[in-house]
Amino acid sequence: MSQPAVEVADIFRHRGPAWRASHAGHVSLGQLKVMSAIERCRTAALGGHVERCEACAHLRVCYNSCRNRHCPKCQAAAAKEWLADRQAELLPVPYFHVVFTLPGPIADIAYQNKAVVYGLLLKTAADTLITIATDPEHLGAQIGLTAVLHTWGSALTHHPHAHIIVPGGGFSPDGEHWIACRPGFFLSVRVLSRLFRRLFLERLTTAYQAGQLEFFADQAALAAPPAFHTRLAALRKVEWVVYAKRPFGGPEAVLAYLSRYTHRIAIANSQLVAFDGERVTFKWKDYRAKDDNRYKLMTRDVDEFIRRFLIHVLPHGFHRIRHYGLFANGGRAENIARARQLLNVPAPQIAASDADGTGDGEPQALSHPCPCCGGRMVIIEIFQPGCTPRCHPSVPNPIDSS
Repeated sequence: MSQPAVEVADIFRHRGPAWRASHAGHVSLGQLKVMSAIERCRTAALGGHVERCEACAHLRVCYNSCRNRHCPKCQAAAAKEWLADRQAELLPVPYFHVVFTLPGPIADIAYQNKAVVYGLLLKTAADTLITIATDPEHLGAQIGLTAVLHTWGSALTHHPHAHIIVPGGGFSPDGEHWIACRPGFFLSVRVLSRLFRRLFLERLTTAYQAGQLEFFADQAALAAPPAFHTRLAALRKVEWVVYAKRPFGGPEAVLAYLSRYTHRIAIANSQLVAFDGERVTFKWKDYRAKDDNRYKLMTRDVDEFIRRFLIHVLPHGFHRIRHYGLFANGGRAENIARARQLLNVPAPQIAASDADGTGDGEPQALSHPCPCCGGRMVIIEIFQPGCTPRCHPSVPNPIDSS
């Protein structure tokens, strides 16, 4: 795969030190750590190894990745690993994609209270689906779902919303039958929207009364109870955006979707078009335009680009992928096995490990072939962070093969 013309790491390395100096005292420790990780990613600062092809003796230096969840270069491997686990859990039923979006005034509160409000978004969206699905007037079944938090719009703006992937059916109340939804229809989005709005505002009020929310700068007035309750009262009168996309074509389509969404970050390196040291140009998708004109270019000052990127850094320890209902971590394996039993389908076969024939004392074989001859690449030297390899093959763009 060819290297992008410009990467987020290039922008951070060029402008990061000056940006941090000019914003000292206004950047969180988490944001500083993300910048540092991306700047050091796949450089000698993190160490690495030297590979050699057993057939043609081609050498290549591969530097270690930072593995930070906000790094554009490190999410592909993480997504592949996560998807391998999910593949064995997919059921042979239709899957639906439901999106819950916070209105602008709540998004403004979330901007200053990310851990609390993002957590409420995921939990309330899940509870809304589970509550309506359990109601006999709708589906009358116990369901499981996977929720993924996204905090950005296409232009790197702050736009928190939850993507929910849910099978079209669930257990009967007694757990003895599988109840399937109607073909092509899961639950009423109008009903979901009303319940989501009520539950979220109730829980946000509870968090406010418990002193869990903070307000400052342009939101400082909300610290006064009358202003806060006036803000929420207005939001009870407007429709909240909840929409369901058409069901996926099958389990394979679900995996393809998850591979794009679960480990996506605010912007991918492939979206970057140009960086001249002062301004960044990137591709974005204008959803208000017609299909033929949706994809556009945007140019922003580099400092503004960095600011937009960093507002999507999640609070430390916050889990942006969560499982609820039948898929909750405590009983997911048992519930999926039970679902397969009710659907009368066999459990998936677990693929055997890819044995490479390498014994003790032999060089470690790698999964990717030699770029020159297709032969087997093996690791011949490992070097620690801050060190340099003894061999220096000519590689203009070292890559991580882990």
